[in-house]
Amino acid sequence: SALLRRKMLLLRKSICTGAIHLPLCFFISYRFLARSRASIRSAAENCNRRNSLPPLNNLNQAETRSAASRPKKVHDFRRGLFLEQGTGVEPALTAWEAAVIPIYQPCEHWEYIISFMSFQGEIFMLYQILSYSLLNEERSLAMKRIFPMILLFALLLCVPVRADELTLDAPSALLMEKQTGTVLYAKDEHTPREGASITKVMTLLLTMEAIDSGALSYDDTVTGSAHAASMGGSQIWLKEGEQMRVEDLIKAVCVVSGNDAAVALGEHLAGSEEAFVARMNERAKELGMHDTHFLNCTGLPAEGHVTSAYDIALMSRELILNHPDLRNFTTIWMDSLRNGESLLVNTNKLVRFYPGTTGLKTGSTSSAGYCISATAEKDGMELIAVVLGGSTSDKRFADAKTLLNYGFASYSLVTVVTESPLPAVPLTLGTQKAVQSVLTDKNALLLEKSRANGLTQAVSLPDAVDAPVEAGEPLGTLDIFDASGTAVASLPLLAGESVARLSWFALFRRLLAIAVCAA
Repeated sequence: SALLRRKMLLLRKSICTGAIHLPLCFFISYRFLARSRASIRSAAENCNRRNSLPPLNNLNQAETRSAASRPKKVHDFRRGLFLEQGTGVEPALTAWEAAVIPIYQPCEHWEYIISFMSFQGEIFMLYQILSYSLLNEERSLAMKRIFPMILLFALLLCVPVRADELTLDAPSALLMEKQTGTVLYAKDEHTPREGASITKVMTLLLTMEAIDSGALSYDDTVTGSAHAASMGGSQIWLKEGEQMRVEDLIKAVCVVSGNDAAVALGEHLAGSEEAFVARMNERAKELGMHDTHFLNCTGLPAEGHVTSAYDIALMSRELILNHPDLRNFTTIWMDSLRNGESLLVNTNKLVRFYPGTTGLKTGSTSSAGYCISATAEKDGMELIAVVLGGSTSDKRFADAKTLLNYGFASYSLVTVVTESPLPAVPLTLGTQKAVQSVLTDKNALLLEKSRANGLTQAVSLPDAVDAPVEAGEPLGTLDIFDASGTAVASLPLLAGESVARLSWFALFRRLLAIAVCAA
Protein backbone atom coordinates (compact mmCIF):
# COMPACT_ATOMS: atom_id res chain seq x y z
CA SER A 1 0.00 0.00 0.00
CA ALA A 2 2.80 2.43 0.88
CA LEU A 3 4.67 1.52 -2.32
CA LEU A 4 1.54 2.12 -4.39
CA ARG A 5 0.97 5.55 -2.80
CA ARG A 6 4.62 6.42 -3.46
CA LYS A 7 4.26 5.45 -7.12
CA MET A 8 1.07 7.46 -7.54
CA LEU A 9 2.72 10.52 -5.96
CA LEU A 10 5.75 10.26 -8.26
CA LEU A 11 3.47 9.73 -11.24
CA ARG A 12 1.65 13.01 -10.49
CA LYS A 13 5.01 14.78 -10.22
CA SER A 14 6.14 13.41 -13.57
CA ILE A 15 2.90 14.50 -15.27
CA CYS A 16 3.32 18.01 -13.86
CA THR A 17 6.91 18.11 -15.10
CA GLY A 18 5.89 17.06 -18.62
CA ALA A 19 2.98 19.52 -18.61
CA ILE A 20 5.45 22.33 -17.93
CA HIS A 21 8.02 21.10 -20.45
CA LEU A 22 5.70 20.76 -23.48
CA PRO A 23 4.21 24.31 -23.38
CA LEU A 24 7.74 25.61 -22.96
CA CYS A 25 8.81 23.85 -26.18
CA PHE A 26 5.88 25.34 -28.08
CA PHE A 27 6.54 28.78 -26.63
CA ILE A 28 10.19 28.72 -27.75
CA SER A 29 9.19 27.59 -31.24
CA TYR A 30 6.54 30.33 -31.43
CA ARG A 31 9.09 32.97 -30.44
CA PHE A 32 11.44 31.79 -33.19
CA LEU A 33 8.63 32.02 -35.72
CA ALA A 34 7.57 35.46 -34.53
CA ARG A 35 11.13 36.76 -34.79
CA SER A 36 11.49 35.40 -38.33
CA ARG A 37 8.27 37.13 -39.38
CA ALA A 38 9.47 40.38 -37.84
CA SER A 39 12.71 40.12 -39.82
CA ILE A 40 10.69 39.55 -43.00
CA ARG A 41 8.64 42.66 -42.36
CA SER A 42 11.73 44.72 -41.61
CA ALA A 43 13.54 43.48 -44.72
CA ALA A 44 10.53 44.23 -46.91
CA GLU A 45 10.18 47.76 -45.54
CA ASN A 46 13.89 48.43 -46.01
CA CYS A 47 13.75 47.11 -49.56
CA ASN A 48 10.73 49.32 -50.29
CA ARG A 49 12.53 52.40 -48.99
CA ARG A 50 15.60 51.64 -51.12
CA ASN A 51 13.43 51.27 -54.20
CA SER A 52 11.17 54.24 -53.30
CA LEU A 53 8.11 52.00 -53.17
CA PRO A 54 5.00 52.78 -51.06
CA PRO A 55 4.41 50.96 -47.74
CA LEU A 56 3.39 47.32 -47.80
CA ASN A 57 -0.18 48.06 -46.78
CA ASN A 58 -0.78 49.93 -50.01
CA LEU A 59 -1.15 47.16 -52.54
CA ASN A 60 -3.27 48.85 -55.17
CA GLN A 61 -0.62 50.44 -57.37
CA ALA A 62 -1.39 50.14 -61.06
CA GLU A 63 -0.03 51.29 -64.36
CA THR A 64 -2.17 51.54 -67.48
CA ARG A 65 -0.57 51.51 -70.89
CA SER A 66 -2.01 53.55 -73.75
CA ALA A 67 -4.75 51.64 -75.56
CA ALA A 68 -3.67 53.18 -78.84
CA SER A 69 -0.22 51.59 -78.70
CA ARG A 70 -1.09 48.35 -76.91
CA PRO A 71 -4.05 46.46 -75.44
CA LYS A 72 -4.93 47.55 -71.96
CA LYS A 73 -2.93 45.78 -69.26
CA VAL A 74 -2.45 46.35 -65.56
CA HIS A 75 0.95 46.04 -63.89
CA ASP A 76 0.67 45.06 -60.22
CA PHE A 77 3.91 46.18 -58.59
CA ARG A 78 3.29 43.94 -55.57
CA ARG A 79 2.96 40.62 -57.34
CA GLY A 80 4.87 41.34 -60.50
CA LEU A 81 1.89 39.98 -62.44
CA PHE A 82 1.13 41.17 -65.92
CA LEU A 83 -2.61 40.75 -66.12
CA GLU A 84 -4.57 40.55 -69.34
CA GLN A 85 -8.22 39.77 -69.76
CA GLY A 86 -8.92 36.26 -71.03
CA THR A 87 -5.42 34.80 -70.67
CA GLY A 88 -3.65 33.22 -67.77
CA VAL A 89 -0.29 34.66 -66.84
CA GLU A 90 2.65 33.01 -65.15
CA PRO A 91 3.21 34.57 -61.69
CA ALA A 92 6.43 36.54 -61.37
CA LEU A 93 8.14 38.31 -58.47
CA THR A 94 9.15 41.91 -57.89
CA ALA A 95 12.54 42.99 -56.59
CA TRP A 96 11.47 43.23 -52.95
CA GLU A 97 9.75 39.83 -53.11
CA ALA A 98 12.85 38.21 -54.56
CA ALA A 99 14.88 39.76 -51.76
CA VAL A 100 12.45 38.79 -48.99
CA ILE A 101 11.56 35.24 -50.07
CA PRO A 102 15.08 33.89 -49.40
CA ILE A 103 14.52 35.06 -45.81
CA TYR A 104 10.98 33.80 -45.54
CA GLN A 105 11.35 30.39 -47.15
CA PRO A 106 13.54 28.80 -44.45
CA CYS A 107 10.74 29.53 -41.98
CA GLU A 108 9.14 26.31 -43.22
CA HIS A 109 11.89 24.53 -41.30
CA TRP A 110 10.38 25.83 -38.03
CA GLU A 111 7.61 23.31 -38.60
CA TYR A 112 10.23 20.59 -38.25
CA ILE A 113 11.64 22.31 -35.15
CA ILE A 114 8.20 22.42 -33.54
CA SER A 115 7.60 18.75 -34.34
CA PHE A 116 11.03 17.75 -33.08
CA MET A 117 10.73 19.72 -29.83
CA SER A 118 7.24 18.36 -29.24
CA PHE A 119 8.48 14.81 -29.78
CA GLN A 120 11.42 15.58 -27.52
CA GLY A 121 9.01 16.81 -24.85
CA GLU A 122 6.92 13.67 -25.07
CA ILE A 123 10.00 11.46 -24.71
CA PHE A 124 11.14 13.56 -21.76
CA MET A 125 7.72 13.21 -20.15
CA LEU A 126 7.78 9.45 -20.70
CA TYR A 127 11.22 9.25 -19.14
CA GLN A 128 10.06 11.23 -16.12
CA ILE A 129 7.09 8.94 -15.62
CA LEU A 130 9.32 5.91 -15.70
CA SER A 131 11.90 7.52 -13.45
CA TYR A 132 9.48 8.55 -10.71
CA SER A 133 6.97 5.73 -10.82
CA LEU A 134 9.17 2.64 -11.19
CA LEU A 135 11.89 1.10 -9.16
CA ASN A 136 15.36 0.87 -10.66
CA GLU A 137 14.96 -2.74 -11.80
CA GLU A 138 11.50 -2.14 -13.25
CA ARG A 139 12.64 1.09 -14.92
CA SER A 140 15.55 -0.67 -16.60
CA LEU A 141 13.29 -3.43 -17.91
CA ALA A 142 10.70 -0.93 -19.16
CA MET A 143 13.32 1.14 -21.04
CA LYS A 144 14.67 -2.03 -22.65
CA ARG A 145 11.18 -2.77 -23.96
CA ILE A 146 10.30 0.78 -25.03
CA PHE A 147 13.57 1.81 -26.67
CA PRO A 148 13.32 -0.72 -29.54
CA MET A 149 9.79 0.53 -30.23
CA ILE A 150 11.03 4.12 -30.44
CA LEU A 151 13.90 3.06 -32.72
CA LEU A 152 11.51 1.12 -34.96
CA PHE A 153 9.24 4.17 -35.23
CA ALA A 154 12.20 6.34 -36.26
CA LEU A 155 13.27 3.81 -38.90
CA LEU A 156 9.77 3.66 -40.34
CA LEU A 157 9.96 7.40 -40.95
CA CYS A 158 13.00 6.79 -43.15
CA VAL A 159 11.41 4.15 -45.41
CA PRO A 160 11.18 5.56 -48.97
CA VAL A 161 7.72 5.82 -50.47
CA ARG A 162 6.72 3.60 -53.38
CA ALA A 163 5.61 5.08 -56.70
CA ASP A 164 2.07 3.81 -56.25
CA GLU A 165 1.88 5.61 -52.91
CA LEU A 166 2.64 9.09 -54.27
CA THR A 167 -0.13 11.58 -53.65
CA LEU A 168 -0.29 14.35 -56.24
CA ASP A 169 -2.72 17.20 -56.75
CA ALA A 170 -2.29 17.37 -60.53
CA PRO A 171 -4.37 15.10 -62.80
CA SER A 172 -1.40 14.36 -65.09
CA ALA A 173 2.23 13.86 -64.09
CA LEU A 174 5.34 11.99 -65.17
CA LEU A 175 8.87 11.44 -63.88
CA MET A 176 11.66 10.56 -66.32
CA GLU A 177 15.39 10.02 -65.99
CA LYS A 178 17.35 12.06 -68.54
CA GLN A 179 20.23 9.79 -69.54
CA THR A 180 18.28 6.59 -70.18
CA GLY A 181 14.83 8.07 -70.83
CA THR A 182 13.31 5.64 -68.33
CA VAL A 183 9.89 6.58 -66.98
CA LEU A 184 9.93 6.22 -63.19
CA TYR A 185 6.39 7.36 -62.48
CA ALA A 186 3.37 8.16 -64.63
CA LYS A 187 -0.14 9.36 -63.96
CA ASP A 188 -2.55 9.87 -66.85
CA GLU A 189 0.50 10.74 -68.92
CA HIS A 190 -1.02 10.44 -72.42
CA THR A 191 -4.19 12.48 -71.95
CA PRO A 192 -4.01 15.59 -74.19
CA ARG A 193 -4.09 18.76 -72.11
CA GLU A 194 -3.14 22.38 -72.48
CA GLY A 195 0.50 22.87 -71.60
CA ALA A 196 0.44 26.67 -71.36
CA SER A 197 3.93 28.19 -71.51
CA ILE A 198 5.65 24.79 -71.34
CA THR A 199 5.05 25.02 -75.10
CA LYS A 200 8.15 27.22 -75.11
CA VAL A 201 10.31 24.16 -74.44
CA MET A 202 9.86 23.35 -78.15
CA THR A 203 10.52 26.99 -79.04
CA LEU A 204 13.77 26.82 -77.10
CA LEU A 205 14.67 23.44 -78.61
CA LEU A 206 14.43 24.74 -82.18
CA THR A 207 16.34 27.88 -81.21
CA MET A 208 19.18 25.92 -79.60
CA GLU A 209 19.33 23.54 -82.56
CA ALA A 210 19.68 26.53 -84.87
CA ILE A 211 22.52 27.87 -82.72
CA ASP A 212 24.33 24.52 -82.68
CA SER A 213 23.99 24.18 -86.45
CA GLY A 214 25.44 27.65 -87.03
CA ALA A 215 22.22 29.08 -88.51
CA LEU A 216 21.88 31.37 -85.48
CA SER A 217 24.23 33.04 -83.03
CA TYR A 218 23.79 34.35 -79.51
CA ASP A 219 25.03 37.72 -80.75
CA ASP A 220 22.59 38.01 -83.65
CA THR A 221 20.22 40.97 -83.46
CA VAL A 222 16.47 40.41 -83.61
CA THR A 223 14.05 43.22 -84.44
CA GLY A 224 10.67 43.08 -82.72
CA SER A 225 7.66 43.02 -85.02
CA ALA A 226 4.23 44.48 -84.39
CA HIS A 227 2.89 40.95 -83.99
CA ALA A 228 5.50 40.05 -81.38
CA ALA A 229 4.91 43.31 -79.52
CA SER A 230 1.16 42.63 -79.38
CA MET A 231 1.52 39.43 -77.36
CA GLY A 232 -0.32 39.38 -74.08
CA GLY A 233 0.37 37.47 -70.90
CA SER A 234 3.87 37.26 -69.49
CA GLN A 235 6.19 39.51 -71.46
CA ILE A 236 9.17 41.85 -71.43
CA TRP A 237 7.21 44.69 -73.09
CA LEU A 238 9.07 44.35 -76.39
CA LYS A 239 8.34 47.33 -78.64
CA GLU A 240 7.84 47.25 -82.38
CA GLY A 241 11.18 47.96 -84.00
CA GLU A 242 13.15 47.36 -80.79
CA GLN A 243 16.32 45.37 -81.34
CA MET A 244 17.58 42.76 -78.89
CA ARG A 245 20.26 40.09 -78.99
CA VAL A 246 19.28 36.44 -79.33
CA GLU A 247 20.93 35.74 -75.98
CA ASP A 248 18.71 38.30 -74.22
CA LEU A 249 15.56 36.92 -75.85
CA ILE A 250 16.43 33.37 -74.79
CA LYS A 251 17.01 34.67 -71.27
CA ALA A 252 13.61 36.37 -71.32
CA VAL A 253 11.89 33.16 -72.43
CA CYS A 254 13.64 30.99 -69.83
CA VAL A 255 13.39 33.32 -66.85
CA VAL A 256 10.09 35.23 -67.17
CA SER A 257 8.38 33.20 -69.92
CA GLY A 258 8.21 36.20 -72.25
CA ASN A 259 5.60 35.57 -74.96
CA ASP A 260 6.81 38.49 -77.05
CA ALA A 261 10.39 37.22 -76.84
CA ALA A 262 9.31 33.72 -77.96
CA VAL A 263 7.42 35.08 -80.98
CA ALA A 264 10.35 37.33 -81.91
CA LEU A 265 12.70 34.32 -81.92
CA GLY A 266 10.25 32.24 -83.98
CA GLU A 267 9.76 34.98 -86.56
CA HIS A 268 13.50 35.53 -86.84
CA LEU A 269 14.12 31.82 -87.49
CA ALA A 270 11.22 31.01 -89.82
CA GLY A 271 9.96 34.36 -91.12
CA SER A 272 6.58 34.15 -89.37
CA GLU A 273 5.06 32.54 -86.32
CA GLU A 274 2.91 30.28 -88.52
CA ALA A 275 5.96 28.93 -90.35
CA PHE A 276 7.77 28.43 -87.05
CA VAL A 277 4.79 26.55 -85.58
CA ALA A 278 4.88 24.24 -88.61
CA ARG A 279 8.51 23.45 -87.74
CA MET A 280 7.49 22.82 -84.13
CA ASN A 281 4.88 20.25 -85.17
CA GLU A 282 7.31 18.58 -87.55
CA ARG A 283 9.94 18.29 -84.81
CA ALA A 284 7.30 16.94 -82.42
CA LYS A 285 6.55 14.10 -84.86
CA GLU A 286 10.26 13.30 -85.11
CA LEU A 287 10.43 12.97 -81.33
CA GLY A 288 7.38 10.70 -81.20
CA MET A 289 5.12 13.27 -79.52
CA HIS A 290 1.87 11.70 -80.71
CA ASP A 291 -0.36 13.51 -78.20
CA THR A 292 0.81 17.00 -79.23
CA HIS A 293 -0.40 19.63 -81.67
CA PHE A 294 0.92 23.19 -81.56
CA LEU A 295 -0.97 26.26 -82.78
CA ASN A 296 1.43 28.92 -81.48
CA CYS A 297 4.92 29.15 -80.03
CA THR A 298 3.87 30.70 -76.71
CA GLY A 299 1.27 28.40 -75.19
CA LEU A 300 -1.40 31.09 -75.01
CA PRO A 301 -4.89 29.52 -75.03
CA ALA A 302 -6.05 28.26 -78.43
CA GLU A 303 -8.58 25.54 -79.17
CA GLY A 304 -6.74 22.42 -80.27
CA HIS A 305 -3.37 23.47 -78.84
CA VAL A 306 -2.65 20.41 -76.69
CA THR A 307 0.12 18.16 -75.44
CA SER A 308 0.61 15.53 -72.73
CA ALA A 309 2.85 14.91 -69.74
CA TYR A 310 4.70 12.19 -71.65
CA ASP A 311 5.29 14.39 -74.70
CA ILE A 312 6.54 17.25 -72.56
CA ALA A 313 9.03 14.91 -70.93
CA LEU A 314 10.22 13.80 -74.38
CA MET A 315 10.95 17.30 -75.65
CA SER A 316 12.36 18.39 -72.28
CA ARG A 317 14.77 15.44 -72.35
CA GLU A 318 15.83 16.26 -75.92
CA LEU A 319 16.51 19.86 -74.88
CA ILE A 320 18.57 19.27 -71.74
CA LEU A 321 20.34 16.14 -73.05
CA ASN A 322 21.69 17.69 -76.24
CA HIS A 323 21.83 21.38 -75.32
CA PRO A 324 23.39 21.67 -71.85
CA ASP A 325 24.30 25.32 -72.50
CA LEU A 326 20.67 26.24 -71.89
CA ARG A 327 21.28 25.59 -68.20
CA ASN A 328 23.10 28.94 -68.13
CA PHE A 329 19.68 30.56 -68.62
CA THR A 330 17.25 28.20 -66.86
CA THR A 331 19.17 28.39 -63.56
CA ILE A 332 19.04 32.20 -63.37
CA TRP A 333 17.08 33.41 -60.34
CA MET A 334 17.37 37.18 -60.87
CA ASP A 335 18.78 39.14 -63.80
CA SER A 336 17.96 42.14 -65.95
CA LEU A 337 17.61 43.37 -69.52
CA ARG A 338 18.12 46.72 -71.23
CA ASN A 339 21.19 47.65 -69.15
CA GLY A 340 19.42 46.97 -65.87
CA GLU A 341 16.19 48.79 -66.69
CA SER A 342 14.06 45.62 -66.86
CA LEU A 343 14.26 43.27 -63.88
CA LEU A 344 13.82 39.54 -64.43
CA VAL A 345 12.85 37.13 -61.65
CA ASN A 346 12.43 33.46 -62.49
CA THR A 347 8.88 32.11 -62.49
CA ASN A 348 10.31 28.72 -61.44
CA LYS A 349 10.68 29.00 -57.67
CA LEU A 350 12.43 25.64 -57.54
CA VAL A 351 15.51 27.37 -58.96
CA ARG A 352 15.82 29.20 -55.65
CA PHE A 353 14.36 26.75 -53.21
CA TYR A 354 15.07 23.19 -54.43
CA PRO A 355 18.75 22.18 -54.31
CA GLY A 356 20.04 20.88 -57.62
CA THR A 357 17.36 22.44 -59.81
CA THR A 358 18.52 22.95 -63.40
CA GLY A 359 15.28 24.25 -64.95
CA LEU A 360 13.16 24.05 -66.88
CA LYS A 361 9.85 25.77 -67.70
CA THR A 362 6.68 26.79 -65.94
CA GLY A 363 3.30 27.60 -67.44
CA SER A 364 -0.17 28.62 -66.34
CA THR A 365 -3.41 29.83 -67.83
CA SER A 366 -6.94 29.86 -66.50
CA SER A 367 -7.86 26.90 -68.70
CA ALA A 368 -4.61 24.89 -68.42
CA GLY A 369 -4.12 25.34 -64.69
CA TYR A 370 -0.62 25.40 -63.25
CA CYS A 371 1.99 23.37 -65.08
CA ILE A 372 5.72 22.76 -64.88
CA SER A 373 8.50 20.75 -66.47
CA ALA A 374 11.04 20.71 -63.65
CA THR A 375 14.57 19.35 -63.98
CA ALA A 376 17.02 18.72 -61.18
CA GLU A 377 20.35 16.91 -60.80
CA LYS A 378 21.80 15.04 -57.85
CA ASP A 379 24.72 12.60 -57.64
CA GLY A 380 25.15 12.65 -61.41
CA MET A 381 21.51 11.79 -62.15
CA GLU A 382 19.16 14.36 -63.70
CA LEU A 383 15.39 13.90 -63.49
CA ILE A 384 12.50 15.49 -65.38
CA ALA A 385 9.27 16.00 -63.43
CA VAL A 386 6.23 17.07 -65.47
CA VAL A 387 3.07 18.33 -63.79
CA LEU A 388 -0.03 19.40 -65.74
CA GLY A 389 -3.27 20.95 -64.52
CA GLY A 390 -2.27 21.85 -60.97
CA SER A 391 -4.96 23.64 -58.98
CA THR A 392 -2.58 26.26 -57.52
CA SER A 393 0.95 27.44 -58.13
CA ASP A 394 2.15 26.13 -54.76
CA LYS A 395 0.62 22.70 -55.34
CA ARG A 396 2.28 22.54 -58.73
CA PHE A 397 5.70 23.10 -57.16
CA ALA A 398 4.85 20.70 -54.33
CA ASP A 399 3.95 17.97 -56.84
CA ALA A 400 7.20 18.53 -58.72
CA LYS A 401 9.21 18.29 -55.52
CA THR A 402 7.34 15.12 -54.52
CA LEU A 403 8.24 13.50 -57.84
CA LEU A 404 11.88 14.60 -57.68
CA ASN A 405 12.26 13.51 -54.06
CA TYR A 406 10.84 10.10 -54.91
CA GLY A 407 13.20 9.67 -57.85
CA PHE A 408 16.33 10.71 -55.99
CA ALA A 409 15.44 8.59 -52.95
CA SER A 410 14.64 5.44 -54.92
CA TYR A 411 17.05 5.29 -57.86
CA SER A 412 20.72 5.69 -58.71
CA LEU A 413 22.43 6.21 -62.05
CA VAL A 414 25.48 3.96 -62.28
CA THR A 415 28.10 4.53 -64.97
CA VAL A 416 29.65 1.16 -65.78
CA VAL A 417 33.42 1.08 -66.22
CA THR A 418 35.26 -2.17 -66.92
CA GLU A 419 37.13 -3.51 -63.92
CA SER A 420 40.13 -4.51 -66.08
CA PRO A 421 41.28 -3.81 -69.66
CA LEU A 422 39.17 -5.63 -72.22
CA PRO A 423 40.95 -8.27 -74.30
CA ALA A 424 41.38 -8.15 -78.05
CA VAL A 425 39.45 -10.67 -80.13
CA PRO A 426 41.46 -12.78 -82.64
CA LEU A 427 40.52 -12.31 -86.29
CA THR A 428 40.31 -14.93 -89.00
CA LEU A 429 41.60 -13.80 -92.41
CA GLY A 430 41.89 -10.20 -91.29
CA THR A 431 44.53 -7.65 -92.27
CA GLN A 432 45.59 -7.72 -88.65
CA LYS A 433 45.62 -10.51 -86.14
CA ALA A 434 43.06 -9.14 -83.65
CA VAL A 435 40.57 -6.34 -83.07
CA GLN A 436 40.28 -4.48 -79.78
CA SER A 437 36.93 -4.71 -78.00
CA VAL A 438 35.51 -1.59 -76.33
CA LEU A 439 32.53 -0.92 -74.10
CA THR A 440 29.58 0.93 -75.60
CA ASP A 441 29.28 4.61 -74.71
CA LYS A 442 25.72 3.92 -73.56
CA ASN A 443 27.02 2.53 -70.31
CA ALA A 444 24.70 4.23 -67.80
CA LEU A 445 22.41 1.97 -65.78
CA LEU A 446 19.40 3.23 -63.86
CA LEU A 447 18.97 0.97 -60.85
CA GLU A 448 16.98 0.89 -57.68
CA LYS A 449 19.24 1.98 -54.87
CA SER A 450 18.89 -1.36 -53.16
CA ARG A 451 20.57 -3.01 -56.18
CA ALA A 452 23.14 -0.34 -57.02
CA ASN A 453 25.85 -1.51 -54.61
CA GLY A 454 28.08 -4.57 -54.89
CA LEU A 455 27.79 -4.93 -58.67
CA THR A 456 29.99 -7.52 -60.40
CA GLN A 457 30.95 -7.98 -64.05
CA ALA A 458 31.51 -10.87 -66.46
CA VAL A 459 33.04 -10.47 -69.94
CA SER A 460 31.68 -12.67 -72.72
CA LEU A 461 33.66 -12.66 -76.00
CA PRO A 462 34.06 -15.25 -78.77
CA ASP A 463 37.32 -17.11 -79.30
CA ALA A 464 37.65 -15.55 -82.76
CA VAL A 465 35.62 -13.66 -85.38
CA ASP A 466 35.83 -13.61 -89.15
CA ALA A 467 37.03 -10.53 -91.00
CA PRO A 468 35.96 -8.00 -92.13
CA VAL A 469 34.88 -6.17 -88.98
CA GLU A 470 33.40 -2.66 -88.89
CA ALA A 471 34.01 -0.23 -86.07
CA GLY A 472 31.07 -0.38 -83.64
CA GLU A 473 30.10 -3.90 -84.66
CA PRO A 474 28.97 -6.04 -81.68
CA LEU A 475 31.54 -8.57 -80.54
CA GLY A 476 30.26 -9.72 -77.16
CA THR A 477 28.69 -8.54 -73.93
CA LEU A 478 29.61 -7.24 -70.51
CA ASP A 479 27.12 -8.79 -68.09
CA ILE A 480 26.32 -6.94 -64.85
CA PHE A 481 25.11 -8.72 -61.70
CA ASP A 482 23.91 -7.35 -58.37
CA ALA A 483 25.15 -8.46 -54.96
CA SER A 484 22.77 -11.44 -54.95
CA GLY A 485 24.04 -12.68 -58.31
CA THR A 486 20.94 -11.67 -60.25
CA ALA A 487 21.57 -10.31 -63.74
CA VAL A 488 21.00 -6.56 -63.88
CA ALA A 489 22.01 -5.67 -67.43
CA SER A 490 23.99 -6.82 -70.43
CA LEU A 491 26.02 -4.12 -72.18
CA PRO A 492 27.38 -4.67 -75.70
CA LEU A 493 31.10 -4.88 -76.35
CA LEU A 494 31.94 -3.38 -79.73
CA ALA A 495 34.79 -3.46 -82.20
CA GLY A 496 37.02 -0.46 -81.55
CA GLU A 497 38.18 -0.19 -85.17
CA SER A 498 37.48 -1.43 -88.68
CA VAL A 499 39.57 -4.33 -89.97
CA ALA A 500 39.39 -5.42 -93.61
CA ARG A 501 39.48 -8.97 -94.89
CA LEU A 502 42.64 -10.24 -96.57
CA SER A 503 42.60 -10.07 -100.36
CA TRP A 504 43.56 -13.17 -102.40
CA PHE A 505 46.90 -11.63 -103.24
CA ALA A 506 47.61 -10.72 -99.59
CA LEU A 507 46.52 -14.20 -98.53
CA PHE A 508 48.89 -15.77 -101.10
CA ARG A 509 51.79 -13.63 -99.86
CA ARG A 510 51.06 -14.66 -96.27
CA LEU A 511 50.97 -18.35 -97.19
CA LEU A 512 54.19 -17.97 -99.17
CA ALA A 513 55.91 -16.34 -96.21
CA ILE A 514 54.77 -19.17 -93.94
CA ALA A 515 56.12 -21.73 -96.39
CA VAL A 516 59.50 -19.99 -96.63
CA CYS A 517 59.82 -19.81 -92.87
CA ALA A 518 58.93 -23.49 -92.56
CA ALA A 519 61.61 -24.44 -95.08
